[in-house]
Amino acid sequence: MSKNKGHSSKRGNLAVTAVALQDHILHDLQLRNLSTADHSKTKAQKRESRSKSLKGNTKAIIDTGLKTTLQDPKVEDPEKEYVLDPKPPPLTLAQKLGLFEPPPPLLSSDEWEKVKQRSILQGDSMQPCPICKEEFELRPQVLLSCSHVFHRACLQAFEKFTNKKTCPLCRRNQYQTRVIHDGARLFKIKCATRIQACWRGHVVRKWYQDLRRTVPPTDAKLRRKFFEEKFTEISHRILCSYNTDIEELFSEIDHCLAINRSILQQLEDRCSHELTEEDWEKIQIQALHRETYECPICLTPLPASSDSHQDASGMRCSQTSRETVLLSCSHVFHHTCLLALEEFSLGDCSPFHACPLCRSCYQKKILGY
Repeated sequence: MSKNKGHSSKRGNLAVTAVALQDHILHDLQLRNLSTADHSKTKAQKRESRSKSLKGNTKAIIDTGLKTTLQDPKVEDPEKEYVLDPKPPPLTLAQKLGLFEPPPPLLSSDEWEKVKQRSILQGDSMQPCPICKEEFELRPQVLLSCSHVFHRACLQAFEKFTNKKTCPLCRRNQYQTRVIHDGARLFKIKCATRIQACWRGHVVRKWYQDLRRTVPPTDAKLRRKFFEEKFTEISHRILCSYNTDIEELFSEIDHCLAINRSILQQLEDRCSHELTEEDWEKIQIQALHRETYECPICLTPLPASSDSHQDASGMRCSQTSRETVLLSCSHVFHHTCLLALEEFSLGDCSPFHACPLCRSCYQKKILGY
């Protein structure tokens, strides 16, 4: 009897050990769908748990007709670090029987700080994610208790794919995870450094361009090009400062032409008017009253009064070798002197010659010898 009891106890211990190992393997591999329990019982238990949860969540609401004031949601600090698995997993039967080691206890804040310092010394946050080989940037980042760092989404995808909770690098089981922001902080510092470098480069380039525009270079070709650009800029600025209204310019030109035409018409009417004999007699009388005895051009005497006869108007003429000319302005000259003066004044043309004394247009009459 004692032998049978011992044999049955050994069989019972072996069965318990086998069940414990099977349960531990299922929990370790996270095979939730593979359960040794009856499917019908598990479904009924799930339905009961769902009904209990619904009953517990339902609350009676009394409508008072008053508007409810919505409380502002608490804004969490985006830089706050926290642990993703705050509660340790329950011990399996194998762990309770001592067949497997129980999971390590939760790390304290000091221990997490040591793990973080070890990760910083290794430079994990400065390197790309070991799973996706991309920079951390501003995406969520997790630190494992083995001091390795990954993207949170990459680690979740790895756990889902392998159906295990092991570190992708050191293969440590049952690690603890903590959300950190070292990669995001380093990425912000890198972005700020790039922005400052770009801004400083822009400032330096602008300063250098201003310097090139103000200080002439020493090279001869560049110096010539510098002054050509300066001259072009000054000319363009002068042209832009003037009023370039074409219509106003043409109207001013037309006005000036009209005034010039009127003056020329008056001058032509005055000069083209032929003097009569009576007018010439009056002009001769005025010339006699002037008592002019010398030519104002050559300053030599005019013809004398000897062997002369007096005409109807009283004007005296003499037999000399040089002709005398009388102008319509009553001035008297030698004819040869007046012709030389008219040839000398190249800008004028007959009948618009001007008198050398009074500067008025004239008509001339040659007196006898």
